[in-house]
Amino acid sequence: MAGSSTGSFKAADLVIQLSSSPKIKPDVVDFGTVFTDHMLTIEWNANEGWQAPLIRAFRNLSLHPACSALHYGVQLFEGLMVYRGDDNRLRLFRPILNMNRMTNSAKRACLPAFDQSELLECIRRLIDIDQDWVPHSDSASLYIRPTFISTEPSLGVKKPTSALLYVILCQAGSYFNTEMRALSLWADPKYTRAWKGGTGDCKMGGNYGGTLFAQYEAASYGCQQVLWLYGEDHQITEAGTMNIFLHWINDDGDEELATPPLDGIILPGITRQSILDLTKKWDEFKVSERYLTMAQLYSALKQQRLKEMFGSGTACSICPVGSIVYQGTNLQLPYQEKHSLSSRITTELADIQHGRSPSDWTYLV
Repeated sequence: MAGSSTGSFKAADLVIQLSSSPKIKPDVVDFGTVFTDHMLTIEWNANEGWQAPLIRAFRNLSLHPACSALHYGVQLFEGLMVYRGDDNRLRLFRPILNMNRMTNSAKRACLPAFDQSELLECIRRLIDIDQDWVPHSDSASLYIRPTFISTEPSLGVKKPTSALLYVILCQAGSYFNTEMRALSLWADPKYTRAWKGGTGDCKMGGNYGGTLFAQYEAASYGCQQVLWLYGEDHQITEAGTMNIFLHWINDDGDEELATPPLDGIILPGITRQSILDLTKKWDEFKVSERYLTMAQLYSALKQQRLKEMFGSGTACSICPVGSIVYQGTNLQLPYQEKHSLSSRITTELADIQHGRSPSDWTYLV
């Protein structure tokens, strides 16, 4: 295939090779375990540039054993959902924000630039082909995983001269395999998820693989996730793979929804941004991006100023926090399954995602 030495690939050049053996579609299963019939692949090399996009049957990748994505983690990914509305139409939720974040991650990884609108159109075509996989359900959706890896066949630590951008789709039910109504978190400053000057604000695999050891230690304390702390003052940053929010009466006596600022160690989550945009539009209480510490949380809890703590993310949507194990103490947090801020936000976001509330945040497939 002819390549594009300048600019980006074009959706108009898309080649489609349909699968000859479609899979049997199971009931919605655990997150990320059952994949659709097709995938999108787009190759790049320094000599010829981007090749024509290809939609083909889902299959394994063939990589050189020295591939720098495997040795040095030169790779990144994204995550977004496609929802089937009550009107049976398919909608993406704020996909441009995902494209922006993917572009920033690619720049940090020294991977080649691409046209966001062209990639989004290729993804739309892939979803259209596998649209029967999108569940007819409010509690399930189809998860989209764009992935961008270096395929540099060399053990040298250097800027890649070849790369692969691919997109796979999978059924998405509940992200957390638990019957509990609220998450339990383990907070210990001896582990750090991200640091100033690092890649904590990029969606790179190394940010996630490096958390597994702490995750299993959290489980040994009877907790489901890690509450990531930073610095000597034990700043609250993220929970598991989620952004974190506190709904409380702050030290000044004002009702406030607060989340840590995007200072380089926080991932700029799309659900996070949507919560901020939505609640600021309500104009019912103070909405802030500011530093939060465990001392502030403990004080608010002791003085009964804490209304709710919850995490947010694409895969989990919004998850209330019920308890935190911190410095040998099991802190019990207030939580109401109904009539809470998190349940209200969840409902409003779901109404937008499923087309019940008109919004320019959705992108029709």
